[in-house]
Amino acid sequence: MTAVNDATATANSDAPVLLDLPPLTAAHFARIEDKVAALMGTEADVVAMQGEALLPLEACIRSAVRPGSTALNIITGPYGETFGGWLRSCGAEVVTITAPFTGAVSPQQVADALRENPAIDFVSLVHAEAATGNTNPVAEIGAVVREHGALLMLDAVASVGAEPLRTDEWGVDLCVIGGQKALAGPAGVSAASVSARAWERIAANEQAPRRSYLSLLDWKERWIDGGRTALPHAPAQLEMLALEQAADRVNDERLDAVIARHRAAAAATRAGVRALGGLTPYVLRDEDAAPAATTLRAPEDVDAREVVAAALAANGGVPLQAAAGALAKEMIRLNHYGRAADRGVVLAALSALGEGLRTLGAETDGEAALEAAGAAWDAVIGG
Repeated sequence: MTAVNDATATANSDAPVLLDLPPLTAAHFARIEDKVAALMGTEADVVAMQGEALLPLEACIRSAVRPGSTALNIITGPYGETFGGWLRSCGAEVVTITAPFTGAVSPQQVADALRENPAIDFVSLVHAEAATGNTNPVAEIGAVVREHGALLMLDAVASVGAEPLRTDEWGVDLCVIGGQKALAGPAGVSAASVSARAWERIAANEQAPRRSYLSLLDWKERWIDGGRTALPHAPAQLEMLALEQAADRVNDERLDAVIARHRAAAAATRAGVRALGGLTPYVLRDEDAAPAATTLRAPEDVDAREVVAAALAANGGVPLQAAAGALAKEMIRLNHYGRAADRGVVLAALSALGEGLRTLGAETDGEAALEAAGAAWDAVIGG
């Protein structure tokens, strides 16, 4: 064996065994779906789909929205904007509510839109927008939508595991999650829950996708209606097993404890930044701030990308990034989700931000920032 082969063999001996696994059975696949359903707070049908969460999100819209219908699309970040395009391509008239990225949409705004547009029969909403750092009051919005009689679709990709998600209690008809954020799992598999009302609407929609990767009806007929005893195709085995491990780890820690970690990370970040100086929370009110990620506003005369670059030069291991698109010059994001919902990670990120700002000439108080952040963490978790 050559030296190169020796090195390869040594490296491979430390790697997890990912090949030659036994087939993933239908029963095992169904058990994973049930574990996901528990995290979502639903007893409705759950379909695990083999792709990033945009797959079931588009599948839900194209399955439930028919030509000539009227939909309400609530925009509090980039994903809401994406939903509007899909709704229009389905032939729906789209009523739009756009809330500032500094806050959340209010239930009263939703109630007003539904009253002014009684034909609305579908509402799309993002629970938490990791990209903009805000979260919406789904329980109250769900009650308004339920009273109106429309279907409610919820993007809970950035909220599941980071904050309470009560799909059935809140009257959510279509709920989509992914494993890659607060659950600290894989990105290549996602899941959608479908209520009985949603299945009725989908079945009545002649334009609902069939014989397609976007088809929820195919999953229902070939998987759910048959008692989940025969998989319709070969599953994405590695991603499904990783999703199960993520769900098991959350259950071992306890879901309420995982949620508390994320709440503590957000509270500590916001308190630390206020004490640090130079930066301010982009989302104004604490109650509108997403537990999965905190967005920050850079000083008026400083490019946010320069702050991030300087902070990462001080500590390249912290989960900081500048926003994309039009917000790139003004918004910084700290992604404290999953395993990064951690006291040490938050404190390290605040230290890096302080060092980065100082190199750019800003006055900061790093000691005060760490003290405030630690106190805020302890107020949620306990010292």
